[in-house]
Amino acid sequence: MNTNNKLDLVIAGVGGQGTILASDIIGNSSVLENLPVRAAETHGMAQRGGSVINHVRIGTDLGSMIPEQGADVLLALEPVEAIRYINYLSENGIVVLNTKPVYPVTVTSSDQYPDVSEIINTLKKKYEVYPLDASELAIKAGHPQSMNVVMVGAVSSYLPIGKNRLEECIKDLVPPKTVDINLKAFELGKENISRLIETSAKKP
Repeated sequence: MNTNNKLDLVIAGVGGQGTILASDIIGNSSVLENLPVRAAETHGMAQRGGSVINHVRIGTDLGSMIPEQGADVLLALEPVEAIRYINYLSENGIVVLNTKPVYPVTVTSSDQYPDVSEIINTLKKKYEVYPLDASELAIKAGHPQSMNVVMVGAVSSYLPIGKNRLEECIKDLVPPKTVDINLKAFELGKENISRLIETSAKKP
């Protein structure tokens, strides 16, 4: 858990992935922790498959929009969206990335989509990157639509918010029938990112 009580977070994804719910969980948790929070939702082409970006500023009295190169963390629910919005990330920023692509309607085959490993390797040249297949973890949790909550779990170590508070807001914001699935999704995201961070720390 980040004990600094400040974090500028950009959440990027495409319509239908639940970027707004992820933002709401983090924003509401911040309020319950008595941390000042400002958020801005830029839907762009918010229909399914269109680009969506959310700004979440915790512990700041500045405006709701994060300036370019101002974000501490970029939470990318889709690989290409990480590249699209990487200009918001600071030089020492962290990328938490879902490796499962969402192919635009204009892309008729995976051959036309950038290679995900190349996207990750490009980002790693400049940033600390933690890739995980959050979509697969969501299926393991019980439903593919819980991917966004997997990603909230994955980014939770960087948030100045306690785990219990985040889980409380998940219970409040997801449909009652899906609470157990989403709590498991959160835990899987948190566990997997912890292993990635530990592995990265051991590298020479």
